Amino acid sequence: MRRLMKLLATTLLLTGLVPLAPASASTQNCTTVAVTAPAGAKIESVDAVSRPGHCEITVTLTHTDDHVKVVVGLPQNWTGRLQGVGGSAYAAGDTGAPFTQALQGGYAAVTTDAGVLGGLDTSWAVENGEIDQTLLTNFASRSVHEAAVIAKQVVRQHYQRPVTYSYWNGCSTGGRQGYLEAQRFPDDYDGILANAPAVNWSQFAVATLWPQIVQSNDGHVVGNCVLDAFRKAAIEACDPQDGVTNGIVDRPDRCSYDPRQLIGRKIVCEGVEVVVTKADADVMRKIWDGPTDERGRSLWPGLPKGADPVWLAGTIPGFPGPGFPVAAQWVQSFLLKQPGFDTSKLTYAQYRDLFRQSVREFDGVIGTSDPDLSAFRRAGGKLITFVGTNDQLIPPGGTLRYRDQVERRMGYVNDFYRLFTAPGVDHCLGGGGPQPTNALGQLVDWVERGKAPATLTAATADSARNLCPYPRTSRYVHGDPKAASSYRCV
Repeated sequence: MRRLMKLLATTLLLTGLVPLAPASASTQNCTTVAVTAPAGAKIESVDAVSRPGHCEITVTLTHTDDHVKVVVGLPQNWTGRLQGVGGSAYAAGDTGAPFTQALQGGYAAVTTDAGVLGGLDTSWAVENGEIDQTLLTNFASRSVHEAAVIAKQVVRQHYQRPVTYSYWNGCSTGGRQGYLEAQRFPDDYDGILANAPAVNWSQFAVATLWPQIVQSNDGHVVGNCVLDAFRKAAIEACDPQDGVTNGIVDRPDRCSYDPRQLIGRKIVCEGVEVVVTKADADVMRKIWDGPTDERGRSLWPGLPKGADPVWLAGTIPGFPGPGFPVAAQWVQSFLLKQPGFDTSKLTYAQYRDLFRQSVREFDGVIGTSDPDLSAFRRAGGKLITFVGTNDQLIPPGGTLRYRDQVERRMGYVNDFYRLFTAPGVDHCLGGGGPQPTNALGQLVDWVERGKAPATLTAATADSARNLCPYPRTSRYVHGDPKAASSYRCV
């Protein structure tokens, strides 16, 4: 039925009978509306505030002793579309720039705080030595779905007509939330843009602590300057593999650079000459290889060669301690239930036990790793993801592995799910590589006009190079290296 309704809506749009036109200004009375609570929840309050250019309605709901806020923005120039806005790290949503950008684009926007504090604050996780299961469920899965349900109610009552198309837009935690929606709530969104997704949370959240575990157990800390020297050496060695030298390693998984080649090299760090040692190289090799079990078998992909290793292995000014905070706090609060525990004291054996514990206890809760997307496909949904090959916070190997698992289970999936790799791009954005310029617009074209993206348009400040659907990658063929037309997907 949903697919038939969408087909009818698309037909009417194309014939011009019901255009996605801005809602009438007369609908912009910013008043509260009646909201029916999702199953298992109760509405505590509904508040409306008039903002410049839009009405903002905040719905507060509870399940037990939690208090979850769902914020819905209703623009004057509404196009008939809804956009769900994802979070980052331990924040379930964002009422900042992404929310504002959605409103400026004519979307009704929705986001939620899941009842947790957000950011890098996990003090909500443990109470009296036990995990707060209500808040964990909110953060892991429940709240993002309830936000979609509530938003559609609010939109219908405010504008006196329903949402025509709904989209999810998120990166990192927001990317994981997008996959959660596709896997468990396939009717919530017609199109999902889920980038650099934190899927396989129970694995990656422990795996990204590995660089610190290696240095602690091997008794050798590699300075930021030397870490960066290894990164530059790997790029220099593997950069030409794509046919053009541009400071980017397109396929880090095919880069065979051995860090031992840098042993004995003299580099200058803050005006002091430093010689790279065998101990430096041994640590770097283990970081690139990723965590292993007792027999040396891989537990999870390591940091890609070309990505900045300082974030996971070095010292970042302003961070609460050594190591990636998301990983350290996951181990401290959710696995050990000891907030503030010094993770540098973990042995290799303890680390491996914690890795297995994380998968055993939490994969079904927050792993977001179910490869069965058949319900989302049947609902007519479309899913686009891009991952940076230089992602320094969530190494892309986990997402590529997940995509392979989906194909093994479902066969050909490019008819509704396309993954694009972004050479040289960091986590979500940044880095020296071309970044998508209109990924959401291309998703909208796919959902509403059936125009599947053969490539994602992407550019840097002074060049263009479109992204190819996995497992294909762009390769330089001829012409100006700064022109998109000089590359082909192979």
